[in-house]
Amino acid sequence: MARLGKKQEFRRNFSFLSTLGFVSIYMATWEFVLVSLSAGLINGGLAGLFWMFLACYSTIVLSLAEMESFSPTSGGQYHWTSEFAPEKYQKWLSYASGWMSTLGWLASVSSSAFVVTTLVQAMIEITDVEFSFPAWQYTLIMLGFLFITIFLNTWGARILPMIETVSLFAHILGFLVTFIILWVMCPRNSTKEVFLDVVNNGGWSNVGTSCLISQVTVIYCNLGSDSIVHISEEVEDASLVVPRAMWWSYVANVFMGILMLVTMLFGIGPLADALESEAPYLTLFNNTGSTGVALFLSILLFFLIFSGQITSLATCSRELWAFSRDKGFPCSRWISRMNHKYNVPDNAVYLTTVLASILCLINMGSSLAFEIIVSLTLLAILSTYMLSIGCLIYKRLAFPDALPHARWSLGRLGLPINIFAFFYCGFVMVFACFPVSVPVTLSSANWAPVVWVGVITLSVVVYFVHGKTHYTPPVEFVEGRRREGMGLQSVD
Repeated sequence: MARLGKKQEFRRNFSFLSTLGFVSIYMATWEFVLVSLSAGLINGGLAGLFWMFLACYSTIVLSLAEMESFSPTSGGQYHWTSEFAPEKYQKWLSYASGWMSTLGWLASVSSSAFVVTTLVQAMIEITDVEFSFPAWQYTLIMLGFLFITIFLNTWGARILPMIETVSLFAHILGFLVTFIILWVMCPRNSTKEVFLDVVNNGGWSNVGTSCLISQVTVIYCNLGSDSIVHISEEVEDASLVVPRAMWWSYVANVFMGILMLVTMLFGIGPLADALESEAPYLTLFNNTGSTGVALFLSILLFFLIFSGQITSLATCSRELWAFSRDKGFPCSRWISRMNHKYNVPDNAVYLTTVLASILCLINMGSSLAFEIIVSLTLLAILSTYMLSIGCLIYKRLAFPDALPHARWSLGRLGLPINIFAFFYCGFVMVFACFPVSVPVTLSSANWAPVVWVGVITLSVVVYFVHGKTHYTPPVEFVEGRRREGMGLQSVD
């Protein structure tokens, strides 16, 4: 913190185990393989989805982990962009990164509440297939879950590390229980269907394009390794513990994700039946032949993904707090105020919940409009990865001796890994702009690019109205370039 020029505001009460739990339960790869990846069956079918899961996202995680070791700060991507970008561009690039990261995580908080509510409806549908919440009830339940997470992120902040440790063991135990039940009780598709039958049901001109589009849902299941970055200032020995937690949680989550994906593909039954289902994972659970078992698996999934929602709110509030510490938002002084009694930036938590709730209210008027807003998550977060990794590449090439010391380093492999990760981010972002299928209608169109461009436009406008005058790029405080008070930046 002294090198970064920041005052230590948090008590460092996260150990390696609780840190690992924090990032693992947010990623929740095997859980989201069941909940969201089955929706990707339309492009590539069973085999196409399997082979697309074996992607190269690991290079992105490795790059982010090394940057975290360079600068273990709650600011994450916007700080790294500021520290490694060319001096001429670092202020506005880091400002854009801060806005996109914050709004991307904000959309993630709302989408987490949406997924949890969907699981509640799914549990009821197991015994009543015609059941469906009206929009207003759906929205109220989403708001209810959001407000529950407030308590766990404010008054319960002291026990948050313990909650994350328990969540880690529940995450692993839940995997073992679900894995064994599905293998024992579900009938099985043939090996040929699972590994060789690649199909194109999206209307695309060729199977290759169809499979590449399904890769977007795969990335969604692996997203979130940087969640732990935003509580860096609460982790003991963060420059080493956080990168280790990021990498090993990714390895473990992907391993469990692959096993669960294979389990799902073998047990889900005929592809046509899965595509006709609004919730293919319910088809999988019902294939056990027991309503009670299907309900049990749905309840287990619900509690695990709700645990991830707690993490989501903590992550977004820390990002909001850190960016406000550098005066990135209007009312930054209020947002960045710390409650030292509970060791939490409670104003940032409250504001995050209010803003996420406003996004949830959109669902009451139009579920399509809500889905358009939350589709921001993938493009916004990936664009911040691309910005920060791109700036690191520049720094490696132009000033290799000026890089800070990293206790968790990629060594000579750093540059090629960074370059591959940079282009892979761009590659995925291109396909993230494609619709799921063609021909495209108003309801099936992919509005994520429009929302993303809107966020960029908003950040540019706010930069000239507020940021250009008030925003202080974090690089200004690094290594004594600028000091305040007792030599450290304070938010008081």
